[in-house]
Amino acid sequence: MDDWKDFKRVFLTLATPGSLWMLLFFAIPMAFLFVLSFSSKAVIDGEISTTAYDYMNTFQNYVESAGHNYLVLLWRAIWTSAIATALCLALAYPLAMAVCFAAPRWRPLLLLLLILPFWINLLIRTYAMYSIFRTTGVVNQAFGLVGLGPYEMLNNTYAVIMGLVYVYLPFMVLPLYSTIEKLDRSFLEASLDLGATQAKTFWLVTWPLTLPGVITGIILVYIPCLGTFLTSDILGGPNNWNIGNAIQNQFLESNNWPLGAALSFILMYVTFIALMVRAFLAKRSTGVDA
Repeated sequence: MDDWKDFKRVFLTLATPGSLWMLLFFAIPMAFLFVLSFSSKAVIDGEISTTAYDYMNTFQNYVESAGHNYLVLLWRAIWTSAIATALCLALAYPLAMAVCFAAPRWRPLLLLLLILPFWINLLIRTYAMYSIFRTTGVVNQAFGLVGLGPYEMLNNTYAVIMGLVYVYLPFMVLPLYSTIEKLDRSFLEASLDLGATQAKTFWLVTWPLTLPGVITGIILVYIPCLGTFLTSDILGGPNNWNIGNAIQNQFLESNNWPLGAALSFILMYVTFIALMVRAFLAKRSTGVDA
């Protein structure tokens, strides 16, 4: 491959638009929020301003973010995201394998069906879940036909987890499919020829070789789940809020941007920890890269 230094003009032409976009719409706004997280609302003529701030003058926002209520919301986001990610992995792995081992003429159609949910707005999909699982929804109507229910399936943690699995399952399937498709099937045949069972072949050959795709899928699902607020708001209700809902509330309703910025960066630090774990596991893995 040619060195980019030999084609500096081409490199700059291609890199400049994307770099400017990231600078204007990511780096600068994030820098502003970082400064805002150490700021407080300005006091003008003895009254607290709703639009002006005294910048870089306090750590109080982080102290308040470490309060019991916000730590509970953060912990709820961590463990509900972990359960949703585990369920996505359990569902996505056999699904990805089924697509990879399907007849070649069916794979494009199956991949299209996997990508199809991305064509529908997240809000619409979440309200579809709401209409299905509400007391008068399709599921309870089906239970009613056999004399069961109605059951309250919304406004609880389980509903939030189901919603997260429904929304983010494709993010787990696609990297797994990419990894399994590149798998050298002669390894599987050799394992079976040497007397290993299907289960032993999976755990000793298939699983280690596809571990990079597993790790990538976990990151792609877990990180968005951590910051979600729409799913927990619609399906979980106020009693099942997580840290994402608290951040949304500070920015849109309480108009306390400094505290919202501090909560956002705490969530970002948790995300960085997840990415560090992913990088550590990726270095130890010798499987097929996703």
